[in-house]
Amino acid sequence: MVKLRLKRCGRKQQAVYRIVAIDVRSRREGRDLQKVGFYDPIKNQTCLNVPAILYFLEKGAQPTRTVYDILSKAEFFKDKERTLS
Repeated sequence: MVKLRLKRCGRKQQAVYRIVAIDVRSRREGRDLQKVGFYDPIKNQTCLNVPAILYFLEKGAQPTRTVYDILSKAEFFKDKERTLS
C-alpha cells in the first residue's frame, strides 16, 4: 500500500518537508516512489504537484493526517470535487 506522507529535510531547528509517495513499510527517511510536493512550516509555503497527487490518489494511495491537512489548507479537495461534478 502506498501513502502520501512527509519526509524531513533541512537543517537542525529549520525543518522543511517533502511530500512523497512512499510504501507503507518504508521508514520516514526511506526511499520514496516520487516526490509530489514541498512544505515549509516556518515560512508557511506549500508547493504541490497536482497531477502527481491525483495520480496516486486515484491508484488508492492514502494521505496521512498531516498531509491531508496540508492539502485541505491548499484547497486541493475543493478543486477535485469540482472536476468530479
